[in-house]
Amino acid sequence: MSADLPRPWRAPMLVLAMLSLAGGVLAGLLRMGWQAPSPGAASVMAHGPLMIGAFFGAVISLERAVALGTLWAYLAPLLAGLGGLAMLTGAGAAPAAALLGAGSLVMVLASLRIWQRQRALHTVTLLLGAAAWLAGNGAWLAGAAVADVVPLWMSFLVLTIAGERLELSRFLPPSPLARAAFTVIVIALLIGALTPVSTLPVAPLVFAASLLALAAWLLRQDIARRTVRERGLTRFIAICLLSGYGWLALGAVILLMSGGVSPGTAAYDAGLHAVLLGFVFAMVFGHAPIIFPAVLGLRLPYWPLFYAPLLVLHLSVAMRVAGTMLGEAALRAAGGMLNALALAAFVLVMVATAIRGHRTAAR
Repeated sequence: MSADLPRPWRAPMLVLAMLSLAGGVLAGLLRMGWQAPSPGAASVMAHGPLMIGAFFGAVISLERAVALGTLWAYLAPLLAGLGGLAMLTGAGAAPAAALLGAGSLVMVLASLRIWQRQRALHTVTLLLGAAAWLAGNGAWLAGAAVADVVPLWMSFLVLTIAGERLELSRFLPPSPLARAAFTVIVIALLIGALTPVSTLPVAPLVFAASLLALAAWLLRQDIARRTVRERGLTRFIAICLLSGYGWLALGAVILLMSGGVSPGTAAYDAGLHAVLLGFVFAMVFGHAPIIFPAVLGLRLPYWPLFYAPLLVLHLSVAMRVAGTMLGEAALRAAGGMLNALALAAFVLVMVATAIRGHRTAAR
C-alpha cells in the first residue's frame, strides 16, 4: 500500500472545496434576487453543480481518501475541487463536468477498494453512492440538463450519509429484517434516481417514496435515538442527526406532493432544499467536529456555541420552505439569506473552535 498524503497537503483540497461552497451560496442568493457579489465567472445556474459536485464531492472524496490511506485516492478531491474552480473561472460546463466525472471515477475506485477490504452492507452502500455521483456527472457531461441529474446527485449524498450511519449501527445492530428493508430501500432509490433514462413514468414517485422510507428507517434504527440522552458533543451530534432525518422525511413528503422529482413547481423547490439544506447540512454540522480532526489533525473540543449555527440553519430552512410553498417570495428570499448566514456562522464557529483547541493544547 502506498504512503498516505501528509495532513498539510490535504488543506489545499479543502480550500478548493470551500471556494466552491462560497461560489455556490452566492449563485443561490443571486437566483433568489439578492444583490450578492458575483460567484467569479460562474453563472447562477452553476449553483447546484458547485454545491453538490464541487463542494460535497471534494469533501466526501477527501474523507474517503483519508479512510483508504493511499495517495492515488486523493486525486478525487483534487479533481472535484478543480471542477469547481473551472466553473468559477468561467472555463465552461464541459471542462467542469469532465473534471467532476474524473474525480467521481477515482472515488468509485477508492470505494471499491474499501469494499474489497471490508465486504459489508455499509461499504456497498458507500460504493453505490459514489457510483450515483459518477453516473450523474457522466450524464451531465453527455449533455443532460442539471435538473435531470439531480436525483443521481442527491442519491450520492443520501447514500453516503446512510452508509456512514449504517456503519455506526454496529453498536446497535439492525435485525436481519431491518437490513433487508434497508437493501430494498436503496435499490428502489437508485431505480427512481434513473429518471432521465427511465421509461417508468412512476420513477420520480419511487424516488421520493424511497427517501421517505429511508428517513423512517434511519429514525427507527439510528443509535442517535439513544445517544441523544447523553451530554456534550455526543448529544449535539444526535440532535443534528435526528433533526436532519425530520427534514429528509418532510422533503420526501413535499416531493411526493409534486409528483416526485419534477422541476418547475414550488413543491419541487421546497422539497429539494428541505433535503439538501435541512437534511444534508444538519449531517455536516453534526459530523464536522469528527471529520475535520481526522482529515486535518485539528482539535475541535465541544463548545455549546455549536448549537447556534444549527438553530439558524433550521430556522432558515423552515422560512425558505414555507415561503416557497406559500408563494411568499420575500419570506423565501429571507430564508435563503439566513441559509447563507447559517453556513457562514458554522465556518466561523469551526475556525474559532480550532483556535480555542490549539490554545488549550499549547498550555
